[in-house]
Amino acid sequence: MKSAHINVALPPHSDGVNVCLAELLQYKNQAVRWLAPAKSIWSQLNGHHQSRHKGRGMNFSEVRPYQAGDDIRSIDWRVTARTGKTHTKLFTEEREQPIMLFIDISASMQFGSQLMLKSVQAAHFSSLLSWLAIDEQDRIGAVIYNGINTMECKPTARQRGPLHIINALISAQQDALKALEHSNNDGFSTALKRLHYLCPKGSEIIVISDFYPLKATDKRRLSQLRQHNRIQFVQIYDPLEQGQTQFRGYEHVTDNQQSAWLDFSAKKTRDSLSAQYQHHQNFITEMATSLAIPLHTLSAAQPLLQQLGAHTQGIR
Repeated sequence: MKSAHINVALPPHSDGVNVCLAELLQYKNQAVRWLAPAKSIWSQLNGHHQSRHKGRGMNFSEVRPYQAGDDIRSIDWRVTARTGKTHTKLFTEEREQPIMLFIDISASMQFGSQLMLKSVQAAHFSSLLSWLAIDEQDRIGAVIYNGINTMECKPTARQRGPLHIINALISAQQDALKALEHSNNDGFSTALKRLHYLCPKGSEIIVISDFYPLKATDKRRLSQLRQHNRIQFVQIYDPLEQGQTQFRGYEHVTDNQQSAWLDFSAKKTRDSLSAQYQHHQNFITEMATSLAIPLHTLSAAQPLLQQLGAHTQGIR
């Protein structure tokens, strides 16, 4: 569902419903201009700075004879025993970090009351993250779930990574719009399982969704992913889900399973929507907190860069 009541201009090349190449390619230029070096996307969402190397480790480089001043904790005891001479291990900082996006554009994400569908905002944010990852010389991959099937993009360096994800998003969004009535939220858990198998250890995982398909039973899978990776939740929401709308009148709404006429002039209707949203929010927050996963939010009613720009004034 997408209403025609739009008070904010859409991003370039966007109609708010479909996703096209030009629409997502614009974030390639934004990636360098918008973020200064060593700034994390999460510092912009949270309003504070995080090191880009947080969570990265050290890669083994070589073994050489021990020299005065070497850390005794780095002594390679196996080589030392074999040669009879003390040897020490050398390490180099791990500069490249796999980044995996889990992008949910299933049925509940195909909704927008003002500017764009939540799925379109998810595609915009995914594109921006992809180009930022390449700018940071990281590999970028994705698992895209559209309620019908799951598309996998293995972590890839340079421009091939973002372009692969963008093309997959365009195709996945087209398929999702054509077959909304056949969407199956049970596939969300299966898609998380695919993410687990595809994701290299030590990855930065960003889950982009409204989290309506998320189930309590998915906590185990997320906990397994959390053991060897860092996870971020990015929740895409629409103001109408919170009962916030300027529209006063009757509107026919549907979730592709049931439909009804709602009277948005009645405070009772708006309060009911707000209560349902808060119940859902409590579930997400509780799961994120219990797993020590940061939770961020983005609205589908405002262009992406305007929302992020609210945190970056004075940084550019």
